[in-house]
Amino acid sequence: MMNSLNVLQERINSFLATYISQFTCSELQQAMRYSLLAGGKRIRPILVYLTGQMFNCSLSKLDDAAAAIEAIHTYSLIHDDLPAMDNDDLRRGKPTCHIKFGQAQAILAGDALQTLAFTILSESQHINDQTKISMIAELAKASGLNGMCIGQSLDLQAEHQTVTLEHLQQIHNYKTGALIKAAVRLGALACGEESKPYYAMLDSYAQAIGLAFQIQDDILDIIGDQAIMGKPQGSDIAQEKSTYPALIGLQSAIKMTQTLYDQAIDSLRQIPYDSQPLQNLADFIINRKS
Repeated sequence: MMNSLNVLQERINSFLATYISQFTCSELQQAMRYSLLAGGKRIRPILVYLTGQMFNCSLSKLDDAAAAIEAIHTYSLIHDDLPAMDNDDLRRGKPTCHIKFGQAQAILAGDALQTLAFTILSESQHINDQTKISMIAELAKASGLNGMCIGQSLDLQAEHQTVTLEHLQQIHNYKTGALIKAAVRLGALACGEESKPYYAMLDSYAQAIGLAFQIQDDILDIIGDQAIMGKPQGSDIAQEKSTYPALIGLQSAIKMTQTLYDQAIDSLRQIPYDSQPLQNLADFIINRKS
């Protein structure tokens, strides 16, 4: 599994490096490039690739969507690390963007990466105009008031409070799950009519792995190795964040990731295409160490 992941990671890294290099070198471009190319698992672009490949879509037709969603994800990480939000000094084993370039440039780098995502999609030479509109709408919804941003807002409001399991799941479905669902949808949209009958199954898969991804993050914050994770351990506890281990206990949280994994696999098995790579990715998500 790691070999196939590595190939796709290298592909999206190369695409992003080439794309960002076309812009005039400035402190803003350097800040964007620093965070965009800082490494990471690239789960969201890989989901775009694997979903599209399942429906026999070429990788070249998926590159733009994969790059767009990674630009959105990177912008969210830059802003998430800021002192006004999670106040983190380390990301992917390196100083966070605001530590390296200052808060003002970090804010602008995040802003510019957000708009860059929609530039990439709108200027794509590999997808038709109607598909572009659908992808832009999908990504905009998943990124904003009905997706990631409201999730981050609710997460901040829940600090220093005890929330219900239902409310915590709602936070994570927005904060993490929305972009993961969008990644799968973008991969499917690139394939046109062939994938349409399976949107419900794909959404179910994405929702399950999105929640499992966040719960695994919560688990790693307690038992993970900081050297492997590339970010401080215990930051959720220090900030009194609402997490699954805090609410239901560590062992119950671990069991919940397995239940979500089973749900994801059941959803994929309803799709009459080779979904093994997506199944493997679900396994990677719940067993990852960073």
